[in-house]
Amino acid sequence: MEGCIEERVVEIARYIVEHKATVRETAKAFGISKSTVHKDVTERLPRINKNLAEATREVLDVNKSERHIRGGMATREKYLHRGCN
Repeated sequence: MEGCIEERVVEIARYIVEHKATVRETAKAFGISKSTVHKDVTERLPRINKNLAEATREVLDVNKSERHIRGGMATREKYLHRGCN
């Protein structure tokens, strides 16, 4: 079971780096919870592969810094489609 978890952790991290994916997008792609993705990349991955952990952390940091922009854009789109200005 442990080897299976390690394989999943590495696969998730590679997905995040290759697709510049958010935790939410990654969770949806793998059919697991956001909590599991977060635990995998923040706790398990650094023990398995430090270089991959650093690359993943960089992507997640960028996503976090842009989060408020994406949220604002989503709200704007929501109200544009409703016809409210």
